[in-house]
Amino acid sequence: MLGACERLAPKAVCNDLGEIVTIAWGIIGFYGAIAVWMATLVIGFRSRRFGPFLAVGIAIALFLNIGYFVKGQASSIAYFVGIYDVFDNIGLGRTEGAEALATCVDNTCSVWGDRYVNHPSWGVAFYDRFAAGGALRNNLLYLHIAFNTVSFVLMHFLLFRPGFGANKRRHQMVGRVSFGSLTAGTIAAVWMASEHASVSEYGGIWSQLGFYSMSAFVYGTAVMGIAKVRSGDRQAHRVWMLRHAGSMWGAFWLFRVMLVVTGPLFRNFESVSLLLSIWLSAPLGIVIAEVARKRFLTNDRNAKVVSESSSVFA
Repeated sequence: MLGACERLAPKAVCNDLGEIVTIAWGIIGFYGAIAVWMATLVIGFRSRRFGPFLAVGIAIALFLNIGYFVKGQASSIAYFVGIYDVFDNIGLGRTEGAEALATCVDNTCSVWGDRYVNHPSWGVAFYDRFAAGGALRNNLLYLHIAFNTVSFVLMHFLLFRPGFGANKRRHQMVGRVSFGSLTAGTIAAVWMASEHASVSEYGGIWSQLGFYSMSAFVYGTAVMGIAKVRSGDRQAHRVWMLRHAGSMWGAFWLFRVMLVVTGPLFRNFESVSLLLSIWLSAPLGIVIAEVARKRFLTNDRNAKVVSESSSVFA
């Protein structure tokens, strides 16, 4: 009599006991996309052209964010948690736990099935809070993702389509839409963060204050950019909007990349990994943007494309 695994071969992957082991091919594909993205970064440093790196990064971000509207919040969060299961369980047995790891009901908070039964505790809390959350909480997450995604995409259009000459009116209009979207997305983020003091897996009050800080960096740099252009200082406007772009990339991508490294390192300390991402991702993004601006844009022959941004709100 053939076992279940033998009957399903070669489609099934089995362990030594003949049990079916789930392979999250969607996560494997995501890792492949990240590898391609990192290759474009290496090429960018060599050629001093980062267009492909930015384009692929935006595309992957859109894939992750749009998934919330296509697959729903529970499925998308399970996918997100699954990205980190592999790293946070490195060196651990299947049922071996750690302080910053937790289980979830029926193991539904990850796409790995029974392959991993311990997950980042913040991921379990994230899943539980939105898989069975109230309508207000779920709608706030949808609003935050939708408006921040719009602002994130339009931000790049504004940087690379500066508002001088015939393009001035369009630049102003798109800038207003982008800032309006950023405002709505930030309000939703701050509203959600106001509930985090009671979520110990996130870090309690420190996560709440940290998300407030992240929002201040992201929104504050945009406000500074607007203030500078309204005063007629185009150069300062350009500088602040590049810093804003850095804060946005930091809050989205550095936040996630840091978890890959800090998750395994601090899995014996609950919430430390997440708190590091919350507090450091946006300011680190600003620092990286500032270094990149000085190194690659100041003397680059293509700097004019970014530097001649015109008034958005004048």
